[in-house]
Amino acid sequence: MADEAVAARPAEPAAPKAKEARSPEAPPRGGGRGDDRAKDAPERPDAPEPTDTSDSADDEAGEREKERERAADRFKDRTRDPLTEEEGEEGPTDAAAAARARREGQKLLSSNRDLIGFDRSDIGQVHIGDINVRLDALRSGLLMRDGPVPAEELLRIRRTHIEPDGYVRLRRALEARRLLVLGGAPGTGRASTALALLEEVTRAGEGRENSERVRRADPARGVRELATQVAGGTGGHPRGTGYLLEPALDRPGTLPPDGMDLDQLASALAEQGSYAVVVVSVGSAANPLLAGRYGAICPPAPTRELVAVRLRQRLEEEHGDPVGGGGAGGPGGGDGRGPRDGDGSRDAGGGRDRNGGAHRDRGRDEHADRDGGEGRDRDGGPDGDGSLSLLLERAAELREDPEVTEAVGLDDLRPAEAELFASLLAGHLRGTVSRAELLSGCRGLAAVQAYEWFAGVDRALAAPPPGDGRTPVRSGTAALFHPVAFRIALAVLGGASHSAVSAAAHLLTWELSVQSDPDSTPARPLFCDDPEADLALSRARPADGVVDVAGSEVTGRLIFYRGSALPAAVLAELWDRHFPVRAPVVRWLRLLADDPRPQVSMRAAVAAGELSVRDFEHGYAELIRPLAEAPTPRRRIFAATALDQAAGHASHRRAVRKVVDNWSLHGTPAQRWTAAMALGYGRCADSMDDTLDTLAEIGVRDDGEQLAVASLNVVRLLTLPECATVLRRLAAWTGHRREEYQDLALVSIVRLALTDVDEVLDDEPGTPLGDRGDWPLLLALAATRPELTGKLADLFWTALNTARSRDVALDALETLLRSASRKDGRAWTREGLAALLPALTAEEQDRRRLDWLLRRMMRDQDRPLAEERARALWRLAVPARQRRSEEEESHG
Repeated sequence: MADEAVAARPAEPAAPKAKEARSPEAPPRGGGRGDDRAKDAPERPDAPEPTDTSDSADDEAGEREKERERAADRFKDRTRDPLTEEEGEEGPTDAAAAARARREGQKLLSSNRDLIGFDRSDIGQVHIGDINVRLDALRSGLLMRDGPVPAEELLRIRRTHIEPDGYVRLRRALEARRLLVLGGAPGTGRASTALALLEEVTRAGEGRENSERVRRADPARGVRELATQVAGGTGGHPRGTGYLLEPALDRPGTLPPDGMDLDQLASALAEQGSYAVVVVSVGSAANPLLAGRYGAICPPAPTRELVAVRLRQRLEEEHGDPVGGGGAGGPGGGDGRGPRDGDGSRDAGGGRDRNGGAHRDRGRDEHADRDGGEGRDRDGGPDGDGSLSLLLERAAELREDPEVTEAVGLDDLRPAEAELFASLLAGHLRGTVSRAELLSGCRGLAAVQAYEWFAGVDRALAAPPPGDGRTPVRSGTAALFHPVAFRIALAVLGGASHSAVSAAAHLLTWELSVQSDPDSTPARPLFCDDPEADLALSRARPADGVVDVAGSEVTGRLIFYRGSALPAAVLAELWDRHFPVRAPVVRWLRLLADDPRPQVSMRAAVAAGELSVRDFEHGYAELIRPLAEAPTPRRRIFAATALDQAAGHASHRRAVRKVVDNWSLHGTPAQRWTAAMALGYGRCADSMDDTLDTLAEIGVRDDGEQLAVASLNVVRLLTLPECATVLRRLAAWTGHRREEYQDLALVSIVRLALTDVDEVLDDEPGTPLGDRGDWPLLLALAATRPELTGKLADLFWTALNTARSRDVALDALETLLRSASRKDGRAWTREGLAALLPALTAEEQDRRRLDWLLRRMMRDQDRPLAEERARALWRLAVPARQRRSEEEESHG
């Protein structure tokens, strides 16, 4: 610049011009690039223009100039973002947000969770090795009957029940009010906790001599009838009886009890010296009950202690120390309803009191008497049997094995799951369960939960209302289907914002309701949603995170499943066992494909790919092909992402590649566009060379109609390890005899300079490219792959020295230069410019062009470049030694 520039250079030269660089006139720079550059360098800005006095020469020159302008305009059109067709030329595309959403969706669904080792057609009972565990207790309330709770079951509950946090508070509330409404999600041990509470308070009360002091009340009768029964003393129930009631609030036509009903029951209980616990599922129907004076939430039992106790019980059984049954969730790990197996061959909740069978003092601190169940006997001393201690140590190590933890895929275990997990670990330690069977059984835990969530959800819709055996009830479908829809939406959109998942769930609720009852318009109250109930019923957890909004990251409340295994398990259960639900889910996914938020549409596309893997014929016919032929880029991107997700499975890679190949050669323009986007992920062809060949065929066909999208996906391939192969192919295309191939290369080169890393990168932060997400990809590659710097500079030099691409390439170079530092002065891409600029300005003419461009940037009225920054950029491009040498030559 100024004093540092080459001597005798004009202060303000005109814009440099270049001859049309076509093979063989202007090949990219290579080994003998000095001669090439001398032959094909741009015209000097201060060189005199040749004069011709003839009119014909003027006409020819004018026509050539017009043709160059038309070629430049065509080239500029092809460098526009092909993803903005529906938004307009300046519309945003949020490509970076889409890439991040795709990565997050893949992390949740690409774990092969569909492989389990037991028969899912009889999923209510699991057989692994010699383990036979009933899982009926997961389906709360199905086996509830009116009558007394057997004394032996109460004894098991008393000895082995694992108290959840806040148990003492619940007991005191029951003692004070006589009535407790206990809310929780099915399968969390809520009924077991209710029985433990009733057993304790009735043991110390008026009915302590009564062998039938705890009774289950008929769910069909409800709170009102129970209050009448208690107040009238009907049924012969003595004073001090404890009642467990699980009302069926989700049945059509059933009205929940109100506050006056509960007050009436509490008054009747007080008169009789009795107690009652009403167990309800959290949700909109139970919210008024839980919000009242009798309501309380039942926390689940702590997973670690639950597994430790069950595991110790299993190992003690094998060492000749038979123990009594029961535990959190009761036999079978469910809700404490006694043995399920008629022959009693396995007491699923078997266990002995850890204090030698003596009753625990419930007045003590609720966890003070626990030893964790590992490595010590039940009296707190060393184990009498050394082999048992060794087994317990090995069990603790096995439970923390990363492969086992990954196979379980659940953040916390419910009682039945803890029971099965402990049985699997004990079986493996005893040698009756192989390592493969252990991992397979662990993977099956999430599948069992998904089965329980969807089994017979809409069976109640065909049931007649109470007192009417004629007309089926077809109302309340929206309320019935919302929990199911929320679980499906969370499986598809896990990691998105809570509001996005909830909105998608309501959309799916509508589709399910219409499919189930097409003659009725679904009605859903507007103010009855309970986010906390949605979390509890779906085993979900909220988390603070960031959400992409209009290209910016803002804080938001995200939502995930409590376990990496649940999303895939839900989709597998949905698609493999419930065929009628496919139609509304397909319609719903198509709606999500139109969502302008990448966090929604891209996650849905990944899920669509996973569903297609489970039934490719159906997925291709109903999702992929229709959306690939859609007029909007957003839907075609959805189809391309789903294809790539399917290609990630070795079992479907060949089929996907065949589809992409057929679309590339024989498809409609929309299908070729979709094929190009799928190829950009790098998994839809047999090799990188095949991928580039197919993209070239798409790009040059029909006078370059699809050249823009082809060039975009060539750039996307540059983030992959085979980057050098892509650069070699670009260099070959610049020397091709057909202009369409040259344009494909030139447009790709310019796009490389204008595309940020995070718009095309699949890597997570922490990689060399991932840490430079907001860098132009050209500079990020120059900084992280120094062996490629020369090839990158040669290609960009070719774009700068080709007439039709010169203007756009100069604008791109200006963008690169301005990215050297941020607005606050902090360094940004300076490292990449320091690597690229010296290779790009190796000759005098190139340095003259850079000098002219820096001067133009300094004169820019809208964004003038500070002189200090301009000089710093000049020093990056021209090393000090070279500047001194040129100054000495200029002074002669």
